[in-house]
Amino acid sequence: MNPFDDTPPPNNLPPAQDGSPENGAAGELPPLAGAATIIPEVTGTPPVEMKAPVPEDLQISWSWPHFAVFLLFAFISIFVIQGVLAFYLAPSHQMPQKELEKYLLTNPKFALGSMVIWYAVLFFFLYVTLSVLRGHRFWEILGWRKIQPRAGELPKNPLVYFLAGCGLSLFVAIVSSQMKTPENVPIEEWFKQRETALLFVAMAVIVAPLVEETLFRGYFYPLLARSFGVVPGILITGLCFGVMHGAQLGWTWSLVSMLILVGIVLTLVRARTGSVLASYLMHLGYNSLISFFAIVGTHGFTKTN
Repeated sequence: MNPFDDTPPPNNLPPAQDGSPENGAAGELPPLAGAATIIPEVTGTPPVEMKAPVPEDLQISWSWPHFAVFLLFAFISIFVIQGVLAFYLAPSHQMPQKELEKYLLTNPKFALGSMVIWYAVLFFFLYVTLSVLRGHRFWEILGWRKIQPRAGELPKNPLVYFLAGCGLSLFVAIVSSQMKTPENVPIEEWFKQRETALLFVAMAVIVAPLVEETLFRGYFYPLLARSFGVVPGILITGLCFGVMHGAQLGWTWSLVSMLILVGIVLTLVRARTGSVLASYLMHLGYNSLISFFAIVGTHGFTKTN
């Protein structure tokens, strides 16, 4: 009889043999009415491995094929945007290739305009593929949630993360001042003209933290963390963040390594708080303090060369 079957036993059981009590073995008393039935232990069943639930901030709807299409779209779009702007902004007279590149890089309409347009195009791609086609809330699916540190590890006050970003900026500035860096780093060309420098600072404070945190910590990091684990995800995201700025720094690896460190710290904060908002505020504080010192040190970029 199945011990897990609650159906009462039939009444037409055969009589007991050898004078033993009915429906029992010799010398064994029948069970008392209402006594608990002991269900035999089931052995030989392999244990079922229970997987830990995926944290809410890592619950995403995209995968590596989507990321591959995103990268392809990003490369094609930046070449198209820069090509169109270069054709539109290039001087009418012929110029050598190097002079033309320098002219375009120091032209704020090309140097910064192309980046702003590119960022807008990338956001449009993500909005269409994640929100329109899949029905997600755009900002929420990309990690923009309330700051909720796990097990009280970090504070919830947003101001703390902004000030932490300022502190990180001071630390990087002190360490970088002890490094030997080459002259004429490409990014310095943007600060030689006041208009370009002011626009670059505005972009660094208003646009860059929003875009970079959404793309790196909101879109890229969760994919890495779910595929390889949280720690590898943090390290790889930080590495890619620093390398992305390599061209601006003339591939000076002492400076690139500092930005890799910054990227790792920002991603760590994003992972521990479960929110892109925390890393954004920290990034905002980092860029804001750098911009403040640049403006004060050059008297509003009136002392540029």
